Amino acid sequence: MQEALHPTYYPAAKTNCTGCGRVMEIGSTAQSMTVELCSQCHPFYTGKQKLVDTAGRVDRFRARAAKAEADAKAKESSSTETETPESDSAAPTTEERLAEMKKSLEQKS
Repeated sequence: MQEALHPTYYPAAKTNCTGCGRVMEIGSTAQSMTVELCSQCHPFYTGKQKLVDTAGRVDRFRARAAKAEADAKAKESSSTETETPESDSAAPTTEERLAEMKKSLEQKS
C-alpha cells in the first residue's frame, strides 16, 4: 500500500443521531458525523410508522388521485350514455369484431 494515498481511518469516530440524541462510536474515515435516523429511532426497526408530510406532498397526491378517479368515473358515465342498447349484451368476440370490420370496409369500397 502506498503511503499518504489513503484517507485516515478513525476506529472510534463519534456519530450523533439528531432523531433520538444517541451517540455512537463507529469506524470511519470522518472523525465525527451526524445522522438523521439511527437503528434506535428508525421506524423500520422500532415498528412505529411516522407519516412525514414534506410541504403537503401526501395531500397533493391524494387530491390528484381523487381527481383522476372522478375523471375516470365521469368519462365512463359519458361513454355509457352514448352507447347503443346493443352494448348491454356481452362484449363481441374477436372474430365478431373482425367480421364487422370486414363488412364496413366492403361497404366503403
